[in-house]
Formats: sequence, structure tokens, C-alpha cells
Amino acid sequence: MTDPIADMLTRIRNAQMVKKNEVILPYSKLKINILEILAKEGWLEAVEKNEDLAGKPVRKNAALGRFATIKIKLNYSKNDQRPKISKLERISKPGRRVYVDKDNIPYILNGNGMAVISTSKGLLTDKEARRQKIGGEVLCAIY
Repeated sequence: MTDPIADMLTRIRNAQMVKKNEVILPYSKLKINILEILAKEGWLEAVEKNEDLAGKPVRKNAALGRFATIKIKLNYSKNDQRPKISKLERISKPGRRVYVDKDNIPYILNGNGMAVISTSKGLLTDKEARRQKIGGEVLCAIY
């Protein structure tokens, strides 16, 4: 797999199309950080990482075939069961990286959406990056 972030976004998009309540993904630090930002902003209901009894992430075990995973609970509206996420879009791709400086951070859907930006201070939302006056790589947009 050349782009694990695009794979994660596609799995979420596909699960929402068939009205699944949860999605299970392979674990990575970058994915869990992006998903925790989305959960904190209210786009996802919950994010859990699968851990063993010692509190460490489950490692690959050739004999058992176990890998660390992330479990996501999707967020739907109460009335008509429509997903809160209308569109998940990968902006910066492995073949074409998209970097912005502090003055050119995009407004997603006139501020109703959100971008996740990888900065020198870690992963931030577009609003946090504007507030801290810091640019970086625009990973994805959500609205």
C-alpha cells in the first residue's frame, strides 16, 4: 500500500455508504492522530486503539497473525441516519505534495469544513494552524 491515509479515508467513506456503525483499520501513529482530531471536532463518535493486557499496542506475531488495529465508531444524525461526513478528501498525495504557508491555509467550505495539516508542531486543524500562524502539509479535508 503506497498511501495508508487515502486507504483509511476510503474505508471510512465505504463504511458510511453501507451504513456501518464501526470500521476497523490497521494501526499507525499518523492514522490514530488524524482520527483523534476528527473525533475531537465531532466528525467521528469514538476512536479506540486495540491494546493487549500489558497496555502496549498489539505487535505483529507471525505465529498468531495479530496486528494492532484501530476501531472507529461513525457518527450519524439522530433523525434520518445521514452521516455527519459528507465528503472526505485526500489533498496532499505521495505523487503531489501540497504545502501551504501561514497566509494560504485553505478555508474548507467557507469554514464549515475542516482540513488536517501536518506542521512542525504536530497535526493541527486548519483553524488551530491559523491561530498559531504556522503552515505545513495539507493532508486531508473533511466536510
